[in-house]
Amino acid sequence: MLKLADELVFAKSGMHLDHLQEAILKGSLQDQTYSEIAEQLHLSKSHVRNTGSELWKTLSEELKKHITKTSFRSILERARISQETNNISFVGETVTVQESLTVNNLNICPITSTSQTTSPNNQSTSQHSSIDLTEAPTPNNFYNRTSELFTLQQWILEQNTRLITIYGLSGIGKSALTLKLIEAIQTKFDYIIWKSLENQPTLSTLQTELKQFFSQSQQTPLSTVIDYFRNSRCLVILDDLQDILKRGELAGHYLPEYEDYSKFFKQIVTSNHQSCLILLSWTKPIEIANLEAENRSTQTLNLKGLGEEATEIFREKGLIDQENWLELITMYQGHPSWLKIIASTIIELFNGSVFLFLAEQNDIYLGDLEPGLKSHLERLSESEKTVINWLANEDQPVNIAQKPANLELSKPELLQAIQSLIRRNLIEKVEEGGRSLFLLNPVFKAYIQFHIKATFQNQLE
Repeated sequence: MLKLADELVFAKSGMHLDHLQEAILKGSLQDQTYSEIAEQLHLSKSHVRNTGSELWKTLSEELKKHITKTSFRSILERARISQETNNISFVGETVTVQESLTVNNLNICPITSTSQTTSPNNQSTSQHSSIDLTEAPTPNNFYNRTSELFTLQQWILEQNTRLITIYGLSGIGKSALTLKLIEAIQTKFDYIIWKSLENQPTLSTLQTELKQFFSQSQQTPLSTVIDYFRNSRCLVILDDLQDILKRGELAGHYLPEYEDYSKFFKQIVTSNHQSCLILLSWTKPIEIANLEAENRSTQTLNLKGLGEEATEIFREKGLIDQENWLELITMYQGHPSWLKIIASTIIELFNGSVFLFLAEQNDIYLGDLEPGLKSHLERLSESEKTVINWLANEDQPVNIAQKPANLELSKPELLQAIQSLIRRNLIEKVEEGGRSLFLLNPVFKAYIQFHIKATFQNQLE
């Protein structure tokens, strides 16, 4: 595999693998993290990660297939070889070697079966998982989320949770966390596949595609997805769930032609099987909360921003004034995508000085964050818009036990809107004196206040 990688890099750049690139490949084959590789070579983690990113990009371009640190081994170990053309061909990122062949002087031996061992907790451990990450997003840098990773692994490997929902604001790191999870647990599954709902496939289409993927290594195709879930250990990730939910209504309602997804998710939870479905979404669907109350085979992770771990973003970007970094992280909620955008602004306008950016800044600067914020607010119902406009003018967290007299909503409508906004991560709950108080996310508050002022100014003109 190292020889093949060297030939691919040479074909692209005219240069052979250097010492660091070879170390990254060897480390990846041994399931080492970038931190472990960096420690062995006495180099910075960010330098090793950046070199690795460029290496995967080069290999991807040469093989015309998306390759990551996670998928590198599975792709090269289990390539389907076209003997006539002497080329490597792929089905997703799952492959089977039909016979022992030599490609560019590199001998690749066949894998005739998927071997399994049994782990100490009696769980099947797949030595050759079939993996298809074709529809997964290009992985961004992963920032330390040790607690979240541990929780997810515990839910899946120890508690055998059948349905997991990871939800949070766009760009908060749901995909990066899930890709890191796959890297950690891929040997525990026979099949792993990532499907995006961005193009709004019907449930029938999705199930057909899943069965086609599962049946590649099956002598006798099975009838349903649940049959495959029972027969093998499958991990399915459904990304962009929010794209099959309604806009302009309270959070979590499905589009009319996609309501059968709700029944499918309930079937996943209530059926007896050994597999797991992970949902990634901006919003928590309504039936997920109900399933959590009824059945312990489902769990929800509400992904929030980073803490001090976000300082790694500023190191990568080359910002200065390190003593001001935590203030910047707090201002932008530790949201990794927001921090990257703001860091680029600071480099562009203040030569990387966080101190100068923060100096005499009374309002949160939004700049290039606005399109992403707008995409969330465009999904709101009229009652939700009423509530956030109200909260945007409140200086302190509010008690909703008594409805404000000037709010044109009934008490039930107010409570429904608050609950929906919480499920969208636009409202935060704080405990004070034994009471629950609510406040609008400060970044969205700044956006709304700015546009209210702009609208008022336009009316005056």
